[in-house]
Amino acid sequence: MAVPAAASPPTTCSVRRYAGEHAVHAHSHVQVLFALQGRMELELDGHAAFVDTTCGMVIPAGVQHGFLARPGTRVFVIDTPAQAALARVRRFEVGAVFRGAGDLDDATLRLAQVLQMPRRLVRRALPLERLDQALDADLHSPWSTARMGALFHLSPQRFHARLQELCGTTPQAYLRRRRLDVACQWLAQGQTLEAVALQVGYASASALAYALRRERGIGARSLR
Repeated sequence: MAVPAAASPPTTCSVRRYAGEHAVHAHSHVQVLFALQGRMELELDGHAAFVDTTCGMVIPAGVQHGFLARPGTRVFVIDTPAQAALARVRRFEVGAVFRGAGDLDDATLRLAQVLQMPRRLVRRALPLERLDQALDADLHSPWSTARMGALFHLSPQRFHARLQELCGTTPQAYLRRRRLDVACQWLAQGQTLEAVALQVGYASASALAYALRRERGIGARSLR
């Protein structure tokens, strides 16, 4: 008597929450994942990768991988048997259909949507904490887009595109926001407008005061 073939496991999906844990494992099924909130660092067979809210990844069955997710990260995960269509996908764009409030419980629908998403090449990570540390250490100096991009070995054009993709803002707007964040902190601590302006890269107290009114709708006096 012929032995019936084992049925393939069903396609399932879940939203997983992380609190800073790290693990390394492999599984017998394919895993499709992207972030609903935050970012997850990955290592697949010794190669660094990541998923965030703009791009997802397919992890083939049997591939050992490690992950590290910061507290508060939420990742949408589809577990599914191996199939030829998924074997051609590595990274994909996460369209508005995923970021919206649609039904996340329909694994088959979500998997079909993944297969329709544009493919994306593996990209160099852009750790924003490194950018913030560099800016904070030298806020009084000029920061061109080229100088910021050089921190990550990216051209000004590539850095501009990556930052806008990740944060929805341009490098110079990011820099202004960082300068004003620090300026607000120091003004609240009682430092003078003149001293703070020079420390965060504004030519004069009046220039900083104007930027605070324009960008934040507040005055230096109210912060103190």
